[in-house]
Amino acid sequence: MIQVTPQMRVVVAVEPADFRRGIDGLARWCKEVLKHDPFSGWVFVFRNRRATAIKALVYDGQGFWLCHKRLSSGRFPWWPNRGREASLTLAAHQVQVLFSAGNPKAVNAAPAWRPVGPTA
Repeated sequence: MIQVTPQMRVVVAVEPADFRRGIDGLARWCKEVLKHDPFSGWVFVFRNRRATAIKALVYDGQGFWLCHKRLSSGRFPWWPNRGREASLTLAAHQVQVLFSAGNPKAVNAAPAWRPVGPTA
């Protein structure tokens, strides 16, 4: 089972991916287009051109997991804008919102790190 922990880095591909690609094709996409190592243990998230499905690719130390979610109706309303960057990094709690077809940038959560000490 895949568990996205707060320590895991989540990388979202900006450009739509060809969903005929399997594990090997998406791992190659990670290396060549996103410029990241697919064996790093990070979660790589891809969207199809029509925005009706997403795939997540994760290496767990023994092998790859490839998860595919296709919405029964509608589309994923949020995706990063195409700019100079090929990918965008999300926090673990944001990817859970994305998997639920929500807007991860609208999530107002506590920062991942904050100083602990006496209050003033």
